[in-house]
Amino acid sequence: MRIVNFIKNLYLGKRLFFILAVLIVLFLFSYWWHTLFSIALLGTFFLSVAFLFDVVLLFKNKEGINAARKLPEKFSNSDLNEVPLAIQNKYNFAIGISVIDEIPVQFQKRDFLKTGSIPSRGKTIINYQLRPVERGVYTFGRLNIYVNSTLNLARRRFTFGKDQEVKVYPSFIQMKKYAFLAIDNKLTQFGLKKIRRIGHTMEFEQIKEYVSGDDVRTINWKATAKRGELMINQFQDEKSQPVYSIIDASRVMKMPFNGLTLLDYAINSSLAFSNIALKKNDKTGLLTFSNTIHNHLAASSKKTHLNTILEVLYSISTNFLDSDFGRLYAEVKRKISHRSLLLLYTNFEHSSAMQRQLPYLKGLSKKHILVVIFFENTELEDLIAKKAQNTPEIYHKTIAQKMHYEKKLMVKELEKNGIQTVLTKPEDLTVITINKYLEIKARGIL
Repeated sequence: MRIVNFIKNLYLGKRLFFILAVLIVLFLFSYWWHTLFSIALLGTFFLSVAFLFDVVLLFKNKEGINAARKLPEKFSNSDLNEVPLAIQNKYNFAIGISVIDEIPVQFQKRDFLKTGSIPSRGKTIINYQLRPVERGVYTFGRLNIYVNSTLNLARRRFTFGKDQEVKVYPSFIQMKKYAFLAIDNKLTQFGLKKIRRIGHTMEFEQIKEYVSGDDVRTINWKATAKRGELMINQFQDEKSQPVYSIIDASRVMKMPFNGLTLLDYAINSSLAFSNIALKKNDKTGLLTFSNTIHNHLAASSKKTHLNTILEVLYSISTNFLDSDFGRLYAEVKRKISHRSLLLLYTNFEHSSAMQRQLPYLKGLSKKHILVVIFFENTELEDLIAKKAQNTPEIYHKTIAQKMHYEKKLMVKELEKNGIQTVLTKPEDLTVITINKYLEIKARGIL
């Protein structure tokens, strides 16, 4: 068994092949110059001794190195996730290392290689990054480390960390980024707008000095007379309002853009938006559907509610069936009794598809504030921008322009029926959604 393991873990170094090539050339030319034969023979002897010495040097220590792949508890979908490799040298001499990590099959990457050196009894950390584009369980294979001495005639393989698993969750990195910016009032750095409130609630907060743009209807004349300058009453925004993210998980959300499906864009946006809403002290809920209702998470403002939302979003998957908006309408009518903000993530590629669902959307908007969010086809935009060179390309460009215009008409049709609408590029979805939420809160229409 030891011999088998020894043979499996023994590899030949590049320097050995180079020297062997030189010796072969010497043996070849010794046919004409006989003195070269003795030199080649002597070189072969010294090479054999050096190779055996190098093998003994590498294999005499049973645990020559120690290494570990320090995986995080979970990966963030669509973001760069760092994977550190901690390696410790237990030899009494400096070593060179070549690291081949068997990363999960989902990445389809088979050219992973990291090289370096570690001094005697030293340590090093090698970091690399992975960007997953689908949720689920990812399994890492062996961490293979090939060690060589200064001679570099032989190499010894060490293996660690076989079958380590990590779950890929919706983008919690994106969620934390927007939450941090919201706390620091730096949302404008990512395109999020500061929107002045048009109305106000009746929950009094404080009296403050008037600044340009404040509602003149809130002027406090008694305080103004005492101070000799305009003072206004400031009111708090209404809190604990129910807000639902409704995600269409049917086949229309399977369409990919930049490696990520529309469903995953919607999931990442829902998580980031729910976190912002909870920080604004609103109640957040979640509903997913396709041909049937998959998940219905009642709105809550508890601090632990975000973890529940995260777990539900992690388990969502698409199927290739059409969505049933009739079931959605019945579910909302039966189980969501309070007036709520409904953010519906779906997609319509043709106006006929939207027209079929319009009666249900109008029904939802009668009691609730409904925001229909669907997606621009960025590939069509690229096709429209490209100059047509021949007749087939003219046809393709004309069809693309027609489909692009049809999306604009769908927005107008929905807004004409009193339904708020967002048409966005997939990569801008999170920012646009949070902007829409802040606008609705500022206008006080919920």
